[in-house]
Amino acid sequence: MRIDYKTRLEEARSLADIFEVVKSLVLNSIGKSRGGLMLGMADLGNHPQGFFGGFFTVGSNVIVLNKIPLQRIRETRPELYKPYVFHILLHEYIHSLGYLDESMVKSKVHQITREALGEEHLATRIAANAEGFIKHLAYPDIAWKPDDTGLELVMGFDRSSVSYIA
Repeated sequence: MRIDYKTRLEEARSLADIFEVVKSLVLNSIGKSRGGLMLGMADLGNHPQGFFGGFFTVGSNVIVLNKIPLQRIRETRPELYKPYVFHILLHEYIHSLGYLDESMVKSKVHQITREALGEEHLATRIAANAEGFIKHLAYPDIAWKPDDTGLELVMGFDRSSVSYIA
């Protein structure tokens, strides 16, 4: 039975829901998974010429998303929110599986997204050319780096790491 990832992504209501779609897709695409990841949200600044959507630190269990692009998306094109979050979480999740070469990860993310969601889906278009979406992700003409990133952990993010219900 083929999983309808487009519908699952459309029906996602939270960051954790989107991450469940990502994990299922990666498991079905490349046969790998990992549990116990946490999601941190932080103000990583604004970079209109380059882009900094999130990161995963090797040896850790935390994916960090930059809150600024999420804020900008809400102001410019709210329909980009789920495709963008899906793209960043997929990219960083693949890093968390041990794939460290940036160009290879970008290529793998594009291939996986295209196969699951189709060529015209916004997530596929972001994966193909994230730079084309910068005006909706970064504030134009200003760059800043915060003094304090203020990392906030998202509770209940990786549901597969929950072994019991309290």
